[in-house]
Amino acid sequence: MRAVKLGMNGPTVGAQGLGAMAMATDIYGATDESESMATLNHALDRGVTLIDTADMYGNGANETFLGPFVRANRDRVVLATKFGFFPHDDPAKGYFIDNRPEYIFQAAEASLRRLGIETIDIYYMHRRNRKVPLEDSVGAMADLVASGKVRYIGLSEVTGEELRLANSIHPIAALESEWSLFSRDVEESVVPAAAELNIAFVPYSPLGRGMLTGTVKATALEAGDVRNVFPRFAGEHIDANARLVSVISTLAQARGVTPAQIAMAWVHGRATVHGLTVVPIPGTRKRSRLDENLAAIDVHLTDDELKVLEPLGDAVQGIRPVFSDDM
Repeated sequence: MRAVKLGMNGPTVGAQGLGAMAMATDIYGATDESESMATLNHALDRGVTLIDTADMYGNGANETFLGPFVRANRDRVVLATKFGFFPHDDPAKGYFIDNRPEYIFQAAEASLRRLGIETIDIYYMHRRNRKVPLEDSVGAMADLVASGKVRYIGLSEVTGEELRLANSIHPIAALESEWSLFSRDVEESVVPAAAELNIAFVPYSPLGRGMLTGTVKATALEAGDVRNVFPRFAGEHIDANARLVSVISTLAQARGVTPAQIAMAWVHGRATVHGLTVVPIPGTRKRSRLDENLAAIDVHLTDDELKVLEPLGDAVQGIRPVFSDDM
């Protein structure tokens, strides 16, 4: 796999990463930790070096699961994790976002302990609490870099203006936000800012949480699958969105590829369209899906295919999950 550089002075990674959120959690249904570990090792063999997790995934269980793999391959893995976004003890109260410096230092220490490593390669602010000055939050992250506990810092789900301000405080290596055929709002201000500042864009959910693969049906989701409460998978929207996915499936059939590969190829192609480094991190727990996703790197969409895909983003029904500092 070709290698790319994250940001102006960031690490070099494979052109496609791996989202590890569901590796040791049942957020998308029952997991098989043995297959998850086999997928991680297979990914590394295929040149996937950027592995992405967060402290909220399984309330730390995901980091603990990844720890032995990261330690065994420390010179090859670029490990990204995130802080500041976690559920209340009372599920009815939703989520809480904490960007206070004192919390950031505590969260970093906790992640390092669970992972069993001395330095986090990329440390993201998972969500922004706008009640805390960005100067304070990014300043604390910069202190972690100065102390050697973090190599590079990143942000997730911020605005273009916030990205510019943060980068003026300390260089930002990567911006991680949702970006796919079905989620294109980042193209309004965040993508242009990242391109201007030479900050890499790391799209999460490039397959629309599985919807863009054409294999996910709301009626087939397991009872504990978090997608059951996501608007785009809800009864009033799923049928309309499935019709949009059928457009992708038709293109895929004509090309002899899968719908997932069309969707991934579109995301990879954004790098040329917008003039910035793009390293998507599709999540999977299966080696077969990993190989399918990686094959998309060599799929280059034609102008005619892009014209067919262009209207889909505006036609999607149901908002994507967005969490604010008020929750």
